[in-house]
Amino acid sequence: MSIKSAIELRLRQAFSPERLEVINESHLHAGHHHTAGGHHEQFDGTGETHFRVRIVSQAFSGLSRVERHRAINQALTEELKGGVHALAIEPAAPGERTRW
Repeated sequence: MSIKSAIELRLRQAFSPERLEVINESHLHAGHHHTAGGHHEQFDGTGETHFRVRIVSQAFSGLSRVERHRAINQALTEELKGGVHALAIEPAAPGERTRW
């Protein structure tokens, strides 16, 4: 299973979202530097390391932005430990305005 698919599955199970979009943005980060195994390496933009999550769920109603981010990070603990370097999170409750 791809990392993107694993992220989608975990978020669906945790939040039953009415809208979910998981975007692999790894290619946008080509040329950036990452630390891997104690070495600074230039990232080539391949693979599944940088994602943007856009999610609308009733589970976020009444939660602050920080609480929403914490809940998503907790749901994705394994993926964040396993090679995801960056995760941009855009959470919303139903009825809230989104930029997407």
